[in-house]
Amino acid sequence: MKKLILLFSIVVACGSPTPTAQEVVDSAIEAAGVRKLQNAEASFTFRKIDYSYLMKNGAFVYTRTQRDSIGNEVKDVLNNDGLFRYINDSLVTLDEEKLAAYTSSVNSVIYFAFLPFRLNDAAVNKSYASTVEIDGTKYHKIKVTFDAEGGGEDFEDVFYYWFDTEDYSMDYLAYSYIEEDEGTGMRFRVAYNARKVNGVTIQNYRNLKPKVKDSVPLEQIDQAYLDGRLEELSLIELEDVEITY
Repeated sequence: MKKLILLFSIVVACGSPTPTAQEVVDSAIEAAGVRKLQNAEASFTFRKIDYSYLMKNGAFVYTRTQRDSIGNEVKDVLNNDGLFRYINDSLVTLDEEKLAAYTSSVNSVIYFAFLPFRLNDAAVNKSYASTVEIDGTKYHKIKVTFDAEGGGEDFEDVFYYWFDTEDYSMDYLAYSYIEEDEGTGMRFRVAYNARKVNGVTIQNYRNLKPKVKDSVPLEQIDQAYLDGRLEELSLIELEDVEITY
């Protein structure tokens, strides 16, 4: 019996095996409370533009409302059928380029606002990159790519997420993207002002980029952050957030 107890103690001391990427994301979704967004309404202001969110049983409506330079109300409505633009409540026709740009813009803001909610979408591919330490805290580093089918216009983007190994908070994220006029770009976001809004974690981010373009491989951007090779580009701040069920 003493030998069995000793063996058990050794196994416990060695720690649990590394979780899978799916297990990490599932734990992070639960910790952030974002599963509640499957059937919810929400609204917030980002850079003086109003956004609203509605999802129920797989049907969704994302709305962006703003004023143009001459005071017209411009409302973009993205739902399961596509994006529709209204100016002073009148539907306007958009060319393919503008339709794609507005769709991507509205979807992107909502996507980032409620991370890690959409990380279990069917088109998402997750893999466990490594366990790393940033500023004294250990993180599960998860890589995310997207299938072409269902992955949206920007399916070639690559993301990394850093989840605290203790409480599964999403404290950092990074991504690379391709723009016709810029080539490949890269961002690293540092979360701050995390707070609960009706049970859902909402947080702001410092948005950083490499000081020298193309000087940092995306998979090493966390080390570049620690080495001081990134510079702040902007702040991502959500204001007046409301969530109801």
